Amino acid sequence: MSENHKQVAAASDVAKLAGVSQSAVSRTFTEGASVSLKTRNKVIEAAQQLGYRPNLLARSLLKGKSNIVGVVLGNLENPFYSQILDVLSTSLSAGGKRLLVFTVGANAEADAQIDEMLQYRVDALILMSTTLSSSLAKQCQSAGIPVVFLNRTGQFPECWAVTGDNQRGSHLIGKHLIDCGYQRIAFMAGYVDSSTSSEREQAFSQYIQEQGRPAPIREVGHFSRQGALAAARRLLALPQPPDAIFCANDHMAMACLDVAKFEFDLEPGKDIGIVGFDDVSAASWPSFELTTFSQPVALMAQKAAELIINPALVSQQAEHFVVPGELLIRGSTVGKTK
Repeated sequence: MSENHKQVAAASDVAKLAGVSQSAVSRTFTEGASVSLKTRNKVIEAAQQLGYRPNLLARSLLKGKSNIVGVVLGNLENPFYSQILDVLSTSLSAGGKRLLVFTVGANAEADAQIDEMLQYRVDALILMSTTLSSSLAKQCQSAGIPVVFLNRTGQFPECWAVTGDNQRGSHLIGKHLIDCGYQRIAFMAGYVDSSTSSEREQAFSQYIQEQGRPAPIREVGHFSRQGALAAARRLLALPQPPDAIFCANDHMAMACLDVAKFEFDLEPGKDIGIVGFDDVSAASWPSFELTTFSQPVALMAQKAAELIINPALVSQQAEHFVVPGELLIRGSTVGKTK
């Protein structure tokens, strides 16, 4: 047999070379199992010689748990999700879990990917910027597989959700823009059917109108850079363009800043106010100085991981957890006065 097709060593091969039982090999590679130091050393030496690695997946499946958490991600373009995925991986690893990540089209239904994930016997599912059908949600519930929506709410009572404080954040943004003296205020939505965008828009529009202002001018940026660039151009080319724009996330707001500065020669914070939502890392960079409402990535990821790791999760009534954030006022809005 060629070197490239060398047979993978099995536990029985290690046992034979070490002169011990196969159960001794299993105990050596099981944390907390009882095995003498002499036997352990013999097994480790034989395993190294043969290049043996224990099959953790097969072992975990024998216990009825794979220790794999399926993550379906629908918007890799948005830096917010790469940040939260990084923290989520760390938080779940600390609880002995590993991630299996699938991607889908932005805001798409994830049924096909989830159906494939279930074949891997995942212990739980986390959905980010994606949806699933009611039939699959019920299938997951019947199988005892908890589903957690992260940064969006699901429409199913059997699914958990962890989000930022969309309502309070949007109210604070509305108050800030009015306090700054902006008169023609616009809102740039993400996906039309996104719970995240809808909640922010509804809360923002309601607050603005409660203050005696007309409903915000509206455009849709589809939570993408290209979509936001086009939406910003449409807004700023109006006969009476807005003097302030609240974008439903930072990714779109940064695109909006670029259009305002480099295509319309506007100075953010003086000629126009632009606000985002998330507080991604780049929002505080000098080139953006973006006013935004924060969504604490670490807290959101840790809460989602806590729900997954909690063994009593599947027997409890699903809930929607709101993680608090704060309004961070930076140079993209502070230049105007009443």
